[in-house]
Amino acid sequence: MKQEWTDFLINNGAEMEDCVLQHFGNPLRELKLASHGDILTDLSHTGLIAIRGDDAESYLQGQFTNDVRKVTDEHAQINGYCSPKGRLLCNFLIFKRHDSYFLRLPKELIESTIKRLKMFVLMSKVTIEDASEGQIHVGYSGPNAEKELSDLLEKVPQQDFDTVQSDELTLIRLPGINPRFEILGPLDDMKKLWDALNVRGAPVGSEVWSWLTIQNGLPIITEENVDAFVPQMVNMHVIDGVSFKKGCYTGQEIVARMQYLGKLKRRMFLAHVQTESRPAAGTALFAASSKSGQGSGRIVNVSASPEGGFDVLAVIEINTAESGDIHLGDASGPELILKELPYSVDEGDNKS
Repeated sequence: MKQEWTDFLINNGAEMEDCVLQHFGNPLRELKLASHGDILTDLSHTGLIAIRGDDAESYLQGQFTNDVRKVTDEHAQINGYCSPKGRLLCNFLIFKRHDSYFLRLPKELIESTIKRLKMFVLMSKVTIEDASEGQIHVGYSGPNAEKELSDLLEKVPQQDFDTVQSDELTLIRLPGINPRFEILGPLDDMKKLWDALNVRGAPVGSEVWSWLTIQNGLPIITEENVDAFVPQMVNMHVIDGVSFKKGCYTGQEIVARMQYLGKLKRRMFLAHVQTESRPAAGTALFAASSKSGQGSGRIVNVSASPEGGFDVLAVIEINTAESGDIHLGDASGPELILKELPYSVDEGDNKS
């Protein structure tokens, strides 16, 4: 994160740790605001990879799970990058600004993702670089978020994953019960926008944004789960993160075989865990009813819950989930209480 931006946030009351925004003085109150209030947060814990060049579109089309040809200055997309085994090395939001594609993903995966992408450039006219320091990145969400942004900016995205370029700013609308936006731009413009939004919404820590992402059933692959899941296991086919018509990409045969010839035995669930100890991403799950010999599942993402304990996204054996009695770690661990996702997994027969 740019030091000037860090200093700006601290001067506005932010508590920082390892360059990650923790809170603005009252983390529990901030979490409780998430579901019904207008909130503003810094997203510098995420990073950006910029990909540009004459062959960028065709190159990316041969690498990723979704149809990159549908990404424009007006439309972003969830997408994924698989190993030859068809398992996700990362997933990300991909958007375009002018002649450049940008991948938004956890900072911890930037270096390894760039290294792997560069391995396959060969003779293509493509450049790939870490662009994390070139843009300030914030999130704004709430029942009044669309109106408040409209008061400040010329145009605001109307539908999920719509993108608007407003002068030097890029606005992307994300799924949510309340309107939810990611906004990126240069330092000075973002400082002005933060000051304007700060009197309209409550500044909160990045944990609040993570909670909103989990409530909306949107998985984020982190280091702990690299190469662990076929895209369908984390519902990528349901949230329009996979195209089954686009043609070849790394791991495509396995992903397609799972869709058309296989039977999905594990999928992602939303759950609550009432415990004082924060579960880690990648934590194994236990269920006495599991007969697979591969464990009953594992944690994908975690955030503190406004009601205490933690809310999680977890990949779980479907049969095990139906029978219940799923625990963290082993039989003595806290039980997972399954909750309803905001979308129907029966819609997973997405052949787009």
